[in-house]
Amino acid sequence: MNEVKVGDVLKIQSYKHNGIVYKNWDDTIILEVNKDYIVCANNKARVTEIDGRKWNTNELAIIFFYKDKWFNVIAQLKKDGIYYYCNIETPYAIEDKTIKYIDYDIDLRIFPDDTYKVLDEREYEYHRSKMKYSNDIDKIVKYEINNLLNIYKNKENPFNNEYLMKYYEIYKKMKKN
Repeated sequence: MNEVKVGDVLKIQSYKHNGIVYKNWDDTIILEVNKDYIVCANNKARVTEIDGRKWNTNELAIIFFYKDKWFNVIAQLKKDGIYYYCNIETPYAIEDKTIKYIDYDIDLRIFPDDTYKVLDEREYEYHRSKMKYSNDIDKIVKYEINNLLNIYKNKENPFNNEYLMKYYEIYKKMKKN
């Protein structure tokens, strides 16, 4: 894995199980690097889809990538509150100034009113069959969606607003400098 440090600007690249690049995000800034995870942020990031469509995100996002957990957590700071979008994925790798991971379809969406929704379960089952996910991957994916729900319900980091705001302040200071 390539070494990164606070302040580095990287790209994000999401793959599918078959090795095909699924999405790219431009310019994400590293806010923290530690032994278990990295935290980065982007604002109005340019996203390129597999079909070539390009669009920009609408708000600041603070993103947590883990070295040993099969998910990432994206905290979207919107005008009406904090939304979380959590992808079930492989632990990240960094290569060529790019954060890379394999996306396993199932997502968790958490709303500011503390409601949540598990998304894309049918897409997961479709890709599981089509791309022949192993039983081990299936067990990991199902375990991690439940693990993620428990972390959220217990308001553990990164689902703790005080903890999250620490990174928002770091981002604001970095952008000012």
